[in-house]
Amino acid sequence: MRTLEDIVPPSRRKEMEPMSQPASSNRGPSKLSKQSPKFPFVMSIVTVLIIVFSIGTLFYFSISKVEVTPNTISAAVQDSFTATQSGGSLSFEIITAQKIASQSVKSTGTKMVSSAASGTITIYNTQTKEQKLIANTRFATAAGLIFRIHSAVTIPAGTPTKPGSIVAKVYADQAGSTYNIDPTSFTIPGFAGTPQASQVYARSSSAMTGGASGNVPVIDATIEAQTRNALIAALAPDLLASLKKQIPEGYILIPGTATTTYQTLTPTPSSTTGQADAKEQGTITAVIFPNAELAKTIASSVVGIGYRGEPITITSADTLLLTARNGLPQPQESSFSFALTGTASLVYSVDPTRIAATVAGKTRPAAQVALTNYPEVKQAVLILRPFWRQTFPQDPASISIVTSTAAY
Repeated sequence: MRTLEDIVPPSRRKEMEPMSQPASSNRGPSKLSKQSPKFPFVMSIVTVLIIVFSIGTLFYFSISKVEVTPNTISAAVQDSFTATQSGGSLSFEIITAQKIASQSVKSTGTKMVSSAASGTITIYNTQTKEQKLIANTRFATAAGLIFRIHSAVTIPAGTPTKPGSIVAKVYADQAGSTYNIDPTSFTIPGFAGTPQASQVYARSSSAMTGGASGNVPVIDATIEAQTRNALIAALAPDLLASLKKQIPEGYILIPGTATTTYQTLTPTPSSTTGQADAKEQGTITAVIFPNAELAKTIASSVVGIGYRGEPITITSADTLLLTARNGLPQPQESSFSFALTGTASLVYSVDPTRIAATVAGKTRPAAQVALTNYPEVKQAVLILRPFWRQTFPQDPASISIVTSTAAY
């Protein structure tokens, strides 16, 4: 049963209806989150660590370096010079190399021979005064074999670290193949019991050869001549290669200073019946100079290149030719006069310690200006890392100096 209040006109019904719920209300009650946003601590820590690591890496791999391209000179040379074995502004040394080549050929019989072995030795002197040795001075091996020099020699003065030296030829005291010994050391029996016993000594760099006694094979003269020519042709390049191995560090060999001699040795029986081993010995001797001394002497003799005595070296001797005034020096000669012609390729020596001391504590521009005053520096590339570093360390030892060889 409806009362009067139950009857609501349609126009009022709409006003009395409660506000409709949003469509989402059909999905269940809504839970609104009111939590405050969190600060990204983890991300911030990771970012800081990355930055610190990056900066540390930059400092760890920091570089203070100077790349120097040395200055070079090409000078036309046509002048005469004199070098000495006893020192001075230009010194020289004599080096030698020896090789033996053999070939098996037909033998025509035997003959009786008696010959003494011979070879070359280098005599050293560690005294601060020169040492004279008379003709027939004896040199003994550890096994007691005696060799003698046939001419008097004078060994230049030296020091224990850099002894004076001279090359001399020695001959075995007796005939026979026993004296055909390999390279070895020698003492001087005449100095026994004196200080010179340890201060003057000798070494050989090649074998003693030529010693023979008794019956030896005979080779037909025509075959022997043909074989000798073939052996000489084979020896020539080997001798030069062996000589170059004898050049000490810091020395240079100029074309025209080497001379080669050949000696036919006594044939020996071959392992094949009716055959003999023909042998040829080649000996090459050359004069060598300290590179820096010769370069300085050449540069000082050339007018117009602006050279003022700075350290300098020769990069290549291939374009120079040496002509001896009176032939190559003998072992006992103390001076050597020669002429040089050609083009000398010279390069200034760079002292890393000097360059490092110059740029230490300077800014990049100041260091660049300072290096322009050095004649040995053709170009200098200054490298500083990290990128914000603009000053070289105060300690020169912390600065790396690299010499570029691109300009040589």
